[in-house]
Amino acid sequence: MSKEIARFTINGRECELLIEPCTSLLEVLRDHLELTGTKSSCGVGECGSCTVLIDNKPQLSCLTLAITVQGKNIVTIEGLASGNNLHPIQQAFVDCGAVQCGFCTPGMILTAKALLDDNPNPSRDEVKEALSGNLCRCTGYVKIVDAVLAAAQIMKKGGA
Repeated sequence: MSKEIARFTINGRECELLIEPCTSLLEVLRDHLELTGTKSSCGVGECGSCTVLIDNKPQLSCLTLAITVQGKNIVTIEGLASGNNLHPIQQAFVDCGAVQCGFCTPGMILTAKALLDDNPNPSRDEVKEALSGNLCRCTGYVKIVDAVLAAAQIMKKGGA
């Protein structure tokens, strides 16, 4: 199979890779760029663990062909923190105890970021709806929703 050049921005950095057209964005992130914060779980778009932001919208990287993100801006969980300073959503997940095994956490946080960017003052039900495509086996979701609402308050006060 012939390879093609994929060009996109990842976490603020220009990226150019020679890949096979059937390569998923998840494979590129984890195997080519060693950005392992994006998790590989179900591989069929059911769990949300592989969620990344593509042009500020949550997308499942396991279902996205890397060649289709030409010229787009991609943010992974590694792209949220600023040096050693966690993004307010990341910090709220820690502070609220919304992290247990941590496998779903990157996708949850990126989905929450997209929500809060679009709706800085969501209701509890709006948070639940936004996160409905992200599955968690450990927490029961209460602390996750609490963390998103706490992050919204911090961000409204200028925390990010």
